[in-house]
Amino acid sequence: MAGRLSHVASRIMGGNGVVQRSVASSLRQRSGMGLPVGKHLVPDKPLPVDDELVWDNGTPFPEPCIDRIADTVGKYEALAWLCGGLSCFAGLGLLAVWNDKASTIPFAPKVYPYDNLRVELGGEP
Repeated sequence: MAGRLSHVASRIMGGNGVVQRSVASSLRQRSGMGLPVGKHLVPDKPLPVDDELVWDNGTPFPEPCIDRIADTVGKYEALAWLCGGLSCFAGLGLLAVWNDKASTIPFAPKVYPYDNLRVELGGEP
């Protein structure tokens, strides 16, 4: 089929057959690698009800798709972990707002010459 498709593409592109031969040979050989997951087997009988829950890649021991190794976390425990994590971020944000010295002085203090204009602003000469 790849040969037929490359032949059609070569005819559309106006090629002289060189493209067809190179594409056909590369698609046919695939550098000796073959397909990434092996041959696709077309089922010839009805599939079991839970067929999508089993990963069968052709090995003698098919695996379940859902890992049942670890215990699952309940919804209230997950809610507690979520609230704990979000409260840590909220506490960090409040600490940053409380410790923000730049918000108390929103501009840089100006520095004037002559001892910061001490005499000109009414200071002792």
